[in-house]
Amino acid sequence: MNLFKIFELTQLHPRTSERDIIDLCQEAVALEAHSVCINSSYVALAKQLLEGSDVKLVSTVGFPFGTTDTLTKIHEAKTAIENGADEIDMVINLGLFKSKNYVSVLRDVTDVKLAIGSIPLKVIIEISELNKNEVLKACQICLDAKVDYIKTSTGFSKGGATLTVVKILKKSVKNRIKICAFDGIYDEETASKYLDIGVDRIGINSDFKASEVAA
Repeated sequence: MNLFKIFELTQLHPRTSERDIIDLCQEAVALEAHSVCINSSYVALAKQLLEGSDVKLVSTVGFPFGTTDTLTKIHEAKTAIENGADEIDMVINLGLFKSKNYVSVLRDVTDVKLAIGSIPLKVIIEISELNKNEVLKACQICLDAKVDYIKTSTGFSKGGATLTVVKILKKSVKNRIKICAFDGIYDEETASKYLDIGVDRIGINSDFKASEVAA
């Protein structure tokens, strides 16, 4: 199996240049990756670079902290879609979540989902910042908001995906929401373990040992 068929090649560093986006898109096309994930300012450029390919284009909104207000997230998401984004990634508002203001967190996620309609929405819950009970609560919010994916991490916190937490996610949401594991996955062996427990998408960055991926 070509693992890149479920891989999301990611370039979200604040120093990302146009050259980096060009290289990313060319690599994604060559490897037949599922998608690329980039910041919204580069969506229009990436759309041109991916034209004629099957590679999907994912744009972040309110990234990487999720603390922008809902209307700003909606505007950014709609603009990204107008510029060619096929999917939207948003970060759960951890400050509101840790304040146990779950109603506001749910409203934030739901309003973005309603605003983008049929466009898939991935919600990043930043699992390294949550205990087990909080992970379960975040899953319930995502279920209530009818999002399409839960994503483990931004890559900007103290840790990324873990097999233990991804198993909890899978058990909690069953097949009602898809799972995207990101950060901390650097080789084919690790990626295969996530695939074995049922993840639907795997996000990788430039640290991944692409030469080890079997065709």
